[in-house]
Amino acid sequence: MLNIVACIKQVPDTTQVRIDPETNTLVREGIPAIINPFDMQAIQAGVELKERYGGRCTMLCMGPPMAVEALQKGLSYGTDHGILLSDRALVGSDTLATSAALASAIRKLDKEERVDIVVCGKQTIDGDTAQVGPGIATRLGFSQITYVGKIESVDVEGRRLRARRILEGAEEVVEAPLPVLLTVLKEIGEPRYASLPAVIKGLRTPVPVWGIEEMAMNRDEVGLAGSPTQVRRIFAPPQRAGGEIIASDEGNPDRVAALLLDRLLADGVLEG
Repeated sequence: MLNIVACIKQVPDTTQVRIDPETNTLVREGIPAIINPFDMQAIQAGVELKERYGGRCTMLCMGPPMAVEALQKGLSYGTDHGILLSDRALVGSDTLATSAALASAIRKLDKEERVDIVVCGKQTIDGDTAQVGPGIATRLGFSQITYVGKIESVDVEGRRLRARRILEGAEEVVEAPLPVLLTVLKEIGEPRYASLPAVIKGLRTPVPVWGIEEMAMNRDEVGLAGSPTQVRRIFAPPQRAGGEIIASDEGNPDRVAALLLDRLLADGVLEG
């Protein structure tokens, strides 16, 4: 039997994100919120582990009250419980403070029943740092395997997990002792289809909310006070101008090449 925790995040749908040119902030009004796509893989991995080896899968999500929708949707995919970490003190948390809050929540769960595996998506699409998962593992003293494309096996009795990591241009099989934290890739498997009865059940399932008191945290550990990094400005990159087309009236490729060479020399790209 395994006790699995899947960490998820509700993020704005980046295909519809706009930036206010005057305030340089994200325009959130009217932008739908979704479960971070890589965290959908974390849910899938957690549910598959539970079904294969027995046990339960609990989701943790840190965010505003509306993030309860993400947990209710996650319940429809086969997870057992969802807990929302929501407190005014958490607002403005960077990756360091976020990993501290999630680690504290996992520590609380571990006191109730030993946590064996924590699963996170490799990164979020709004921050793209890939720092929170490893930060949680470091704070908890868990083993960690990142960029997991496949969970090969779990030796529940021997308390070891074997996973396949997918790296740039290579793959490797790694073993680690439990408890272990995994960050997973889309190769871990496509999220399953949620049936209508499962969706309705998820919407009707109450989701407990933990604040910093429940997580035994101080205000200076989270939020802006606990965040050594801050986003000072966000902006859309300027639209690039179209490229220049160099052509000769005669349609002679040698002439075009000569014109291009003259332009590169004149612009100082090449030295004569």
